[in-house]
Amino acid sequence: MLKFYYNPVSVNARRVWVALLEKQIPFEPILVNLDGDQFGDDFTGVNPLQRVPVVVENGFRVIESLAILDYLEAKYRDRPLLPTQPEEIATVRMVEMVALNELQPATLPLTRPLVGLEVDNRKLESAKARVVAVLQFYENLLGQHSYFVAEQLTLADIVAGTLVPSLPMLGFPLDIYPRLKAWSERLAMRESWQQTTPQPEVIEAALPNIRKILERRS
Repeated sequence: MLKFYYNPVSVNARRVWVALLEKQIPFEPILVNLDGDQFGDDFTGVNPLQRVPVVVENGFRVIESLAILDYLEAKYRDRPLLPTQPEEIATVRMVEMVALNELQPATLPLTRPLVGLEVDNRKLESAKARVVAVLQFYENLLGQHSYFVAEQLTLADIVAGTLVPSLPMLGFPLDIYPRLKAWSERLAMRESWQQTTPQPEVIEAALPNIRKILERRS
C-alpha cells in the first residue's frame, strides 16, 4: 500500500492528501511531527531534504508535492484530476505555478507577525501587493465557472484551494472577490476538504514549530 508521510498543518502535504481522497487511492498515513522528527535519521532516510510530503509505493519514493500529484495522476487513471485539452492543461499548470511561485512565498512574511516574529515593512508591503495580484488573477481566470476548468475539479483547484481559503486569516477577506469566495465555499463543502482541514487546536499547537521554521528561513 502507498505510504503517505504528512503533517496536518503542512499546506504542501495537504494538497497531496486531498488528491488521494478525491481519487480514492488507498494509503497508509504516516504522521511526521514537525518538532524535530523531520530531522531524525528515520525520516531523513525517507527524504534527505527533511520535509513533507513524501509518498513511497513499492519501493519507489516521490518527494515534492507537484511531482507527487503528477505521479498519482499518471498511475491512477480513475477519477482524473487533469484535463486532456491543451488549453485546459495550460490553465491547470498556470494556477499551480502561480500558487507555488507567487502566492505561497508571499504568505511567509505575512505569517511572521502571527507567531511573534519581526518582518521588514518593505517585505510586508511587497508580499501584500503580490497576494492581491494573485487573487485578482484567479478571480478573472475563474470567470463564471465553478472551477478553474469549467465544471471539473482539477489539480488547479486542489493546489490553489489549499492556500486561498486561509488568506482571510492573513488579512485578505474574500468578499471583494465574489467568484473566488463562491469557489472557496464550494471546495469547503467537499468531503476531502473537510477531512483535511486542520482543527484550530492543531494549528494553535503547531505555532511554536511554525515559528522555528520561519526563523530558519530568515
